[in-house]
Amino acid sequence: MTRIPDAAFFDRLSRLRLAMGNKASMNLTGNRKSTQKGSSTEFSDFREYMPGDDIRRIDWNVYGRLDRLYVKQYMEEKEAVVSILIDTSASMEYGARKKSALACFLAAAFAYMGLNHMDRVLLYDMQQMQQPFAAGGGKRALPRLTDWLEQRSFDGKVDVGEAVRQLPMKGPGVTMVISDFLQESFVDAEQEQETVGKLLRFLAYRRQRPALLHVLAGEELSVGSSEELAGTRNLIDMEEKSALRLTLDAASIRAYEQALQEFLARMQQECARQGAFYAVCSTKTDIYQLIFQELRRLYDI
Repeated sequence: MTRIPDAAFFDRLSRLRLAMGNKASMNLTGNRKSTQKGSSTEFSDFREYMPGDDIRRIDWNVYGRLDRLYVKQYMEEKEAVVSILIDTSASMEYGARKKSALACFLAAAFAYMGLNHMDRVLLYDMQQMQQPFAAGGGKRALPRLTDWLEQRSFDGKVDVGEAVRQLPMKGPGVTMVISDFLQESFVDAEQEQETVGKLLRFLAYRRQRPALLHVLAGEELSVGSSEELAGTRNLIDMEEKSALRLTLDAASIRAYEQALQEFLARMQQECARQGAFYAVCSTKTDIYQLIFQELRRLYDI
């Protein structure tokens, strides 16, 4: 799978629009209506300047007093913020169809939906949270965005929870976390509920609609028959570079599959309990089926 959708795929995405769990409250240039009433020139508030903002909205009097850039915010028609966090750890490079490629493909698709409706899109590499890619102004930002995705490298380790906690305050919107969640604090049954719960409560506090996209390789979801894998194998940790020597048989494969299903069920249950969207995204699933059917609850169509 290529990392980036082609033009025909983007055309099909044009009718889809991300549903915002909270009301939009950003710049005047967007296509989402605020619940507040007032004309487009009615002043509402200030917020900190973001890369890509119209510099004509900077209040230079405030800058003179505070030595920080703020823009004027108006009341009627305001853009929302779509934040997309991509796990760029080494484990995302696994699979005949790499998880990294699917993660970038999903990020490009959802970023396009935001740009197509004049939302502000912020893409984050979880290993470089202080250097987001900020895109606004509609579809003309798409080429730069796809270039940024093509330049991502997947290596080393990522702490997903810590990356989310580094999100800056940018106003209400949607935050999408795209990861395989293969770190101990998520996988361990005793830690998982607390880890996922803290992540979702933080996003709720930040007035975000959370969406956790759990990207897994087809080989991880279905490891094959015991005959194919039977015998002694060396399992290499892609991030730690450590090795574990195991003897696999039908019983051990069943134990793995049971543990995996319990892991996914715990993730789903905690997200459902806290009102967050959660979906398993397999690299073996047809991308059209994944985007247009399995993830349809994410959209206002």
